[in-house]
Amino acid sequence: MAIDKGQAWGAPGALPDEGVVVRSDAEARAVVTEARRAGRPIPVLGLLAGDLCRTLGGRGDEGRLRSPEAMTLPCDLGVVLLDGRPEVFVAHLVARRAWWRGRAFVAMNAAWLGPWNLGPRAHPGDGLLDTYDARLVPGQRLPVRARLAQGAHLPHPGILERRARAVEVELGTSLAVRLDGEVVGTARTLAVRLEPDALTVVV
Repeated sequence: MAIDKGQAWGAPGALPDEGVVVRSDAEARAVVTEARRAGRPIPVLGLLAGDLCRTLGGRGDEGRLRSPEAMTLPCDLGVVLLDGRPEVFVAHLVARRAWWRGRAFVAMNAAWLGPWNLGPRAHPGDGLLDTYDARLVPGQRLPVRARLAQGAHLPHPGILERRARAVEVELGTSLAVRLDGEVVGTARTLAVRLEPDALTVVV
């Protein structure tokens, strides 16, 4: 259930014995993918690092995950069809060329992409993906990049921003697609959607 402004989110609760500790967004994605392919429920994930963990205020302390101080939170899950091939992501999707040349498309479930606060309004429990379709000319890229760490790059005339549960994008040419920081292939067409509260995480 998507949270509303001012509404309490999550509750105190330690990682259960059957929970899985992950140390990156890519590890979390691998656990989710394996469970989906095997037809099993997704286990509770204890987050020690990664952009989703940072967005949620995780401290990287495994002892905390197993203590009464831990917080258990329902989180949304990103799902994408890459030219019809289904994949999942927990934090973000990035479709781009090397050095961010030309067009780039990003879908954020977490706020952070490495050192960049790329999705300053993104929240992994609001039932919405924050998407950015960027077409920056060479002279615009460096000024935008300099403002990314503070999340001050928006609004920008060269970046189309949308907040939606589902988005379809025709890229026009094949771009490399990264899910949670890992290249998973190339695609010309993306159909991205969100599954609200599909994950339970502990920080």
